[in-house]
Amino acid sequence: MSAADSAPRPPDRDPGLQPERTRLAWRRTTLSGTVSAVLAVKTALHGGASVAGVVACALCCVLWLGFLGVAHRRIRTLSAPGSPAAFAPRHATAAVLCTVAMAVCGAALVL
Repeated sequence: MSAADSAPRPPDRDPGLQPERTRLAWRRTTLSGTVSAVLAVKTALHGGASVAGVVACALCCVLWLGFLGVAHRRIRTLSAPGSPAAFAPRHATAAVLCTVAMAVCGAALVL
């Protein structure tokens, strides 16, 4: 036997509750996005619907659906048995862009 065979192996990674906390954070963020989209609809329709308000509201809803898709995919990955896969950079970028664009649309509706 060589020295490498007798060396103790490092223990397998135990993620503990970290995937569960991350999954719950994604759910909270999705809920916040839902509230933002509902408030965008309310703001766009309050006092009569204008074309610009309806367009901003529709864009906000489309962005919310995009974020919801990314979040749902990540929640499913975190709920799967075993060690969750790393979050793909393109999905992270999509989530950030949807969030920032929703904030811009919300600001446009308020102003």
